[in-house]
Amino acid sequence: MRFPIASLNERDIAEVQQFERKLRQQTGEDIILIAYKKERTRGERL
Repeated sequence: MRFPIASLNERDIAEVQQFERKLRQQTGEDIILIAYKKERTRGERL
């Protein structure tokens, strides 16, 4: 299995950033979220 960086549109990026701000307010920590997509590698079973 591979996990390359996900390609998000501007609206999705804005939602992720909004959630980062919410987490920052709740925790007091500077939290950054990273989006990956899951890809099966060749020959990998389901």
